[in-house]
Amino acid sequence: MHNDHVSVNETPAGEQAADVQQTLEGLTVRLRKLEQAIGKVIVGQVGVVRQVLMAMLAGGHVLLEGVPGLGKTALVRAVAQAAGLTFRRIQFTPDLMPADITGTQVYDGQSIGEPFRFAPGPVFANILLADEINRATPKTQSALLEAMQERTVTAGGTGYPLPEPFFVLATQNPLEMEGTYPLPEAQLDRFLFKVQVEFPSAEDLLAIGELTTGVEEPRIGVVLEPGEMPAWQQTVRRVVVVRDIMEYAVRFVMATRPDSPEATAEVRRFVRCGSGPRGLQALLLGARAHALWSGRPSAGYEDVRQVAAAALRHRLFLNFEAVAEGITPDQLIDGVRLKLS
Repeated sequence: MHNDHVSVNETPAGEQAADVQQTLEGLTVRLRKLEQAIGKVIVGQVGVVRQVLMAMLAGGHVLLEGVPGLGKTALVRAVAQAAGLTFRRIQFTPDLMPADITGTQVYDGQSIGEPFRFAPGPVFANILLADEINRATPKTQSALLEAMQERTVTAGGTGYPLPEPFFVLATQNPLEMEGTYPLPEAQLDRFLFKVQVEFPSAEDLLAIGELTTGVEEPRIGVVLEPGEMPAWQQTVRRVVVVRDIMEYAVRFVMATRPDSPEATAEVRRFVRCGSGPRGLQALLLGARAHALWSGRPSAGYEDVRQVAAAALRHRLFLNFEAVAEGITPDQLIDGVRLKLS
């Protein structure tokens, strides 16, 4: 069994942890206020809200998966409002074109010397909600790849930087497959986390009914100051991950690959392709964000385990046998977690 408590001593890592510790108390208070503000309009999805916020702390994009009506769109809007970030929504449909996302060159008869100017698309926002992303064609889906990875949009040979911070929060429906285009592996890999939005409990349903069908609609105020989120992202990257924890995360990723000696018997049997380097990056950034959320300046084994499903479930591609037997990536990740404990 691993020792989950990582000591902070007088080493460069210890000095870095001490530096992070100085900012932790105020930061965790701010995080709780942000979470409470979102909770005024989003009932019961505490785990989902925390995973989304941790991904944003780590500077990553999020894929939200759940059946319609669970509040995925409302959640993204609430996060943007509470964080004081600009927000744009795109409803993905089969006839959506790449320029409808990124923008295009338009003729400007008033301009002297340069008759065309760039008209920015809705991607030029801090938070872009890509609603039902799997309903657009692969060509349109790929228009987001450059934006998600490089934080720039290229049009007419010119690169245009996106606002900072920039997040893509995408939704998809796991049930209705007619008229959808499954996200290619390269695009799935760009999402730091894939978060499962579950159906609420009876108690939460009651609270939702009281909250959303009364005379007054719940309102949410701005909690964060301008520039606060980018500063938090820098703090996350200063959270210490000592070599033992780094090696544990590497073994976790290797154990999801069927050709690896670390793989479990279930992974060898059911997985066609496992996680790669971006999975390791997601695991480590997620662990850093989880440690920061918990008020600690260094990440431990438990931080890696806590974010493993969100960081890796969309990076495990199952074979036909797994689909036939109803095996899920989460079950395989649980098996890896048990093996490495």
